[in-house]
Amino acid sequence: MRADAVYRALDVEITAVRARRGLPSVLDVGGGSGVWAVPLARTGCAVTVVDPSPDALAVLRRRAVEAGCAERIVGVQGDTDVLSELVPAGAADLVLAHGVLEVVDDLAAAVAALATATVPGGVLSVLVANRFAAVLARAVAGRIADARQLLEDPDGRLTGPDGSHDGLLRRLDTARLRSLLEDAGLGIELLQGDGVVIDLVPGAMLDATPGAAEALAELELRAAVTPPLLDVASRLHAMARRPQPMPDSVKPASPVG
Repeated sequence: MRADAVYRALDVEITAVRARRGLPSVLDVGGGSGVWAVPLARTGCAVTVVDPSPDALAVLRRRAVEAGCAERIVGVQGDTDVLSELVPAGAADLVLAHGVLEVVDDLAAAVAALATATVPGGVLSVLVANRFAAVLARAVAGRIADARQLLEDPDGRLTGPDGSHDGLLRRLDTARLRSLLEDAGLGIELLQGDGVVIDLVPGAMLDATPGAAEALAELELRAAVTPPLLDVASRLHAMARRPQPMPDSVKPASPVG
């Protein structure tokens, strides 16, 4: 798998699952054409991709065949709103929701459905657009009115005079992402940035300097977990674990009388 911060975090969890119980099961919600699913399947995971687009699922099938892992990937057409009808509760050791929370209608309901689809003791991986990064990007580009709107809108939504938007219903920040996951009963084990510094460096500069790409990759990994740098990353990544039910043998006894 790739060496960036998100893939490294996923690889750590997959390795732990494999050591505990063998073949890891992955549910990739909104996984589309398999950007995440195919590399995970190539490591031996059994991956189910749920996506509303039949075209994206067709691309997924082609990519899986070309990568030699088609037998480990299943595509299911559907939406987050009806996730409970598409997969059973506790369906996967690892559930991915990358680029999903920005577009769902009911944010809290979507997080609850994703948590339910995660096996007790399993992990939900969430990757979302960062509101503060969008503010800075618009300001640097000279789009000051857009930057101010993104900063002042509680959802980090960019809306035109006619009510249209840029495809995202919301952008999140670290505080709101943390609150959403904790309100769903999940325990956050990792909150990091994705695209902290690596999105800022021109490719031509890397090509012209020997060793620059490797040095930048190492800097990105360090910056990803360093506040306040992670707070302005292009994307925010969280790994949150669904609690294991408490065994009856350790539950406190009911009061008597």
